[in-house]
Amino acid sequence: MTIAQFVEDLQGQRAFRKGLRVKGIKGALGIFEMTWDANGRATFEYGESTLPGETHVIWRRVGTHEIFDKP
Repeated sequence: MTIAQFVEDLQGQRAFRKGLRVKGIKGALGIFEMTWDANGRATFEYGESTLPGETHVIWRRVGTHEIFDKP
């Protein structure tokens, strides 16, 4: 469900819905975090598009709050 919402928001080219809590990580330029559950966390960055018109997301880490030790 969370990934489906994330993709839907990317494809709609609108701001991410509040429930995904997507924001930039302080001190890590170009890296973003997403929090979707009591302890569901992910970090990602945008990469060069591999398909014209498509946003390319590089998932860096997915797991619990501990992933923020090294985003």
